[in-house]
Amino acid sequence: MTTKNLLVELFVEELPPKALKKLGDAFAGVLFEQLKAQGLTAADAALTSFASPRRLAAHVTAVAVQASDKAVSQKLMPVAVGLDAAGNATPALLKKLQALGADASAVAGLKRAPDGKAEALFYDSTVKGATLVEGLQKALLEAIAKLPIPKVMTYQLADGWSDVKFVRPAHGLVALHGSEVVAIEALGLKAGNSTHGHRFEASVDPVVLKDADSYAATLKKDGAVIASFAERKAEIARQLTAAAAKVGGGVKAIEDDALLDEVTALVERPNVLVCEFEKEFLDVPQECLILTMKANQKYFPLLEASGKLSNKFLVVSNISPANASAVIQGNERVVRPRLADAKFFFDQDRKKTLASRVEGLDKVVYHNKLGSQGERVERVRAIAKAIGQQLGGDALAQQADQAARLAKTDLVTDMVGEFPELQGIMGRYYALNDGLSADVADAIEDHYKPRFAGDELPRNQVGVVVALADKLETLVGMFGIGNLPTGDKDPFALRRHALGIVRMLIEARIPVELDALIEIAVSAFGSVINNPTAEVQKFVYERLRHYFRDVDRGVQTEYRVVEPSMYSSFEIDAVLSLNPQRLAEVESLMHAVMVFAALPEAPALAAANKRISNILKKADTVDPHVSEVLLKEPAEIALYASLRDVVPKANAQFESGDYTASLQSLAALRAPVDAFFDGVMVNAEEMDLRLNRQGLLKSLHDAMNRVADLSRLAA
Repeated sequence: MTTKNLLVELFVEELPPKALKKLGDAFAGVLFEQLKAQGLTAADAALTSFASPRRLAAHVTAVAVQASDKAVSQKLMPVAVGLDAAGNATPALLKKLQALGADASAVAGLKRAPDGKAEALFYDSTVKGATLVEGLQKALLEAIAKLPIPKVMTYQLADGWSDVKFVRPAHGLVALHGSEVVAIEALGLKAGNSTHGHRFEASVDPVVLKDADSYAATLKKDGAVIASFAERKAEIARQLTAAAAKVGGGVKAIEDDALLDEVTALVERPNVLVCEFEKEFLDVPQECLILTMKANQKYFPLLEASGKLSNKFLVVSNISPANASAVIQGNERVVRPRLADAKFFFDQDRKKTLASRVEGLDKVVYHNKLGSQGERVERVRAIAKAIGQQLGGDALAQQADQAARLAKTDLVTDMVGEFPELQGIMGRYYALNDGLSADVADAIEDHYKPRFAGDELPRNQVGVVVALADKLETLVGMFGIGNLPTGDKDPFALRRHALGIVRMLIEARIPVELDALIEIAVSAFGSVINNPTAEVQKFVYERLRHYFRDVDRGVQTEYRVVEPSMYSSFEIDAVLSLNPQRLAEVESLMHAVMVFAALPEAPALAAANKRISNILKKADTVDPHVSEVLLKEPAEIALYASLRDVVPKANAQFESGDYTASLQSLAALRAPVDAFFDGVMVNAEEMDLRLNRQGLLKSLHDAMNRVADLSRLAA
């Protein structure tokens, strides 16, 4: 099969920058898969995608002019339907063959083969391979149809009558197989061999492409465009580093991959320039300045080695004039009002204390069924005080109450009204300005943490208490009014809140039971909601499972950084099936079970435990009491003696928190347990013997399953 390389490009008006990378990958990926599915690509064909603000393109190696013919065996119908008693074709069979382009002469060549319980007729034929024109036309239309377009535009074509729907108006289509144009159409355009380069800096227009392989090089040389998204991104990163080094003083451009992707999608020929603003703006919290430069202007702030913001920033321009001073001055002029607004908001906000803003929260609606933010704050305060009292007495309860009372007040400040992303951050600055303690100020910022997977926890105990209270209030409140997450929809981020609770309880080692925390939160609502305790607890345990199965967690524990394979699914199920109330101890329980599972006695004891569980399930309520008088068989006498010897030691180790040693002590029961099942009939005919033996097994079961349900380890 003779092959050549293929290039397809759609030239369009400026595409949505935040969606460009996804659009480019989807366009090229679907096009390639469609060509592959039609047999038009060689086995070693390779794909290269291109995406710039004004184009989506794909380069595919080893594409044939026509796919190879394919032998196809098609099932027609059961033999009993297709042939009569004399073996002649029925009208139904002849009609089916006619639909496939065959006639009665094909009947003799039909094959019989088993198909389930019956025998069926199969028609063997050769299907001609698709031509490149046919296959590429189909592939292109499929690629366009499957683009993940955020919003579709409808626009008129040149004839003034027809209209087309696409992400942005398309003005050009290139399709080259080697150096030959492939005659395809899409979006009212016919394919050619020319495209357009940079709006202002292309040396020629249109840019004529000699062949598919010269696409990127020709666009760069004649069109002043770097067509590859990845290459353009790497070039911007290189220029950012070089520009920062040129500024000197150890400054570095802020690292933000999402911003880098967005800027890559805004320029076709990047040119990084150094700009600056007045130093007086540095009196404003740097988070405000950084946010406005990144979000509104797409600039890269420069940070000093200490992490402090400098008054210089980097601009990624789409033009490269000989004298860039006008571009630099223009960007400096544009950013100045933004920074002045931030300074104004900061100065105005500091004229009122956070405490004076508490009443304003009563006017902010939280949820129509749960009241205002003011009412919510009172619930969070009640929860925080109760948790603080348990963890640190009156002192911690008082600090937690103060932080919870003020935690949401920055929502009614001018700065957070303009930049909602700064909630909590500005609260900390304003709290310090009001003379509050560092612990309370930090807690005001940190009560939103952890905000996402891998985020840091609150930096002090006050922050942990208020963060727990805030997340518990949200979970219980939303579950109480029936606002549950469904599928991939979780508008109130309840999964994130539950995972945050799990992380804080485990990683901050909070010695409070989960049921007690949920009960505290439920009581804070009074009669406002239905009691959702069971549902919330189940939901948190689901997040707990995800926490231990999360391959990206990498959390430093008492033992080591948890690797993806550290705990098996059996070990996780064994511990979590008992719904441990103190999540701070779950890590230790997991470790103990992991160590136990590696012991040679573990498989036999796990299997025995499973057997005991099944026996006890079939019995009525079993009393773990054992009467020594009723112990008759040597094996049951020996097991009872072993229990009396081993269990007190294992229980003492369990109570002291040494779960690993507790399970290791129980491993000594393997031999007497095996002997018991080999030599004792549990369900004896005499009722008193049967109940006594069930009681013995119940005692054994209770002793073995304090750390985890060991039967879950049985394969």
